[in-house]
Amino acid sequence: MKKILATFLMVAMMAIVIPFTAETANAQTRRYYKPRSTYQKHKNKIDIGVGAGAGALIGALLGGKRGALIGAAAGAGGGALYTWVINPKTKKRQRVRVYRRY
Repeated sequence: MKKILATFLMVAMMAIVIPFTAETANAQTRRYYKPRSTYQKHKNKIDIGVGAGAGALIGALLGGKRGALIGAAAGAGGGALYTWVINPKTKKRQRVRVYRRY
């Protein structure tokens, strides 16, 4: 009789405890991807555009319209060089994993 009572109590205890542990395990492994901002999505293009704009401004101050075109080309080239050669990690598309507990 004691064995049957002990078995029943153990089964009842497991029936209560298992749903709680399953819920916390689910909350710890649930993940979602954090949406990237507009700057993160277009970082390479923005870097090249800023370089081109700065080059065009300096070229316009020094050489007029023709200087602005040359400066814009040189600035875009410098921005591309920075983006893809000097700092290549910005070229990769990396998703940031964020873990949440609910």
